[in-house]
Amino acid sequence: MRRLLSTASRDLCHSLDDHDHVTMGQSLSEVFPPKPRFSVEDIQDLSGKVIIVTGGNSGIGKETIRAFLTRNARVYMASRNEDKANAAIQELKTDTGKEAIFLPLDLANLKSVRHAAEEFMSKEKQLHILINGAGIMYLTSAPGYNEITEDGYDIQWGSNVVGPFLFIKLLIPALLEGVATSEDRTSRVVFTASRLQTQSIQYDTLQDTTGRAKMSPSQRYAQSKFASVVLSADFSRRYGERGLVSFAVNPGSIKTPLHRNSPAIYRPFASLIHHPPAMGALTQLWGTTTASGGDLKGKYLIPWARIGKPVPSSQDPEVGRRLWDWLEEQTRDK
Repeated sequence: MRRLLSTASRDLCHSLDDHDHVTMGQSLSEVFPPKPRFSVEDIQDLSGKVIIVTGGNSGIGKETIRAFLTRNARVYMASRNEDKANAAIQELKTDTGKEAIFLPLDLANLKSVRHAAEEFMSKEKQLHILINGAGIMYLTSAPGYNEITEDGYDIQWGSNVVGPFLFIKLLIPALLEGVATSEDRTSRVVFTASRLQTQSIQYDTLQDTTGRAKMSPSQRYAQSKFASVVLSADFSRRYGERGLVSFAVNPGSIKTPLHRNSPAIYRPFASLIHHPPAMGALTQLWGTTTASGGDLKGKYLIPWARIGKPVPSSQDPEVGRRLWDWLEEQTRDK
């Protein structure tokens, strides 16, 4: 059965033009991670820390917020659905005795992104941890896969790349203030990646173009996850010396609503390879709360709480510069 699941997982990667960018050993290890050496119990008191988690009303994000609340952090749950966010906030308050703060944010709408950043900055002067966990995944032609955002981007690219980039950029002043008030003089930024990645970005597919129409939903998703790793590395090159520690995280094969559009061939194996959301939170919690996390600038993290090998092209400074410049141009007046 393990061999069968490995084969199914590998076939899915190949369908995304993955081209064996990492060793088969790491690929298998990301699907079937060893027992974690880090747990939520290892997190120290976070009193005084200010944190934003996007997409925190369910799944990995909610479990991440739960862990932060139990350690006394001030946490903002950035979500586009206020009703779902409030329900999650109430659930977490019942469980932990602490209350997260709702921050309205729709990453597919750049006006919403700007408003969310402005609202946060009106309430807080510093930000110590930013976890970009919200995102969209379409691996098949499910309803909604072909949408274009209000700003003209492919729905996965706009939600997974353009929106998070603008949000991070607008919050840099608060992140730098967080550095000044942190004991280790760092603030930490998480880019959510995936084991499913391409090796390059096809710039003629990011908006409503003929090139995009020829690209499958799974390829569009994998391209957006590759971009997350590229941005993490480039952000580290630009801001690492100023104390902003960024890294990309593959949270693992986790049972979350994100998989509702997975291919039918994948579903029979899902219950056997998917882990609970709390496990998916471990790696980013390790990177954002431990002293050793301060040394993870530009790294690619894999489950559970380990450093992995990224797609080599994602670490190319020229690839990073081109993507950063493109995103700067796209978000300059939005």
